[in-house]
Amino acid sequence: MKAAALRLVASILNLSGDSIAIILAVGLVLGTFPIYGGPTVLCLLAVLVFRLNAPALHLVNQLACPLQLLLLIPFARLGARILGPPGTVSHGILHRFGELTLQAVAGWLCASVPLGILLYLALSCTLRRRRRPCSNELENPAR
Repeated sequence: MKAAALRLVASILNLSGDSIAIILAVGLVLGTFPIYGGPTVLCLLAVLVFRLNAPALHLVNQLACPLQLLLLIPFARLGARILGPPGTVSHGILHRFGELTLQAVAGWLCASVPLGILLYLALSCTLRRRRRPCSNELENPAR
């Protein structure tokens, strides 16, 4: 875990506060996507669309993997509340699995996306405040 944190710090050292905030927010949101393998594909798409630092984004994605497992059932329950209970006639285990997957994705969309936007705004404001004093010290080292 310590080695992963050191790699993350090294990959984001020269990035702006907004870039760091969007990498952390997008990595955490996409890392909790409730379909196995989905976060990696979504992170690749996010790298292409938003032109993010790929190693940093994938590292945050991998660090969020335990959250994916922890939030699977809560997302499915939230999705069941949104979409309604599954049909009473079950067509088999694959049909039920598909319904649960759809419910988990719906719950993820309704919870993670708004929280990711709030996380980005909070991190962006915090990192802007933290970066200013550091850049001023580098510009005026004689003080």
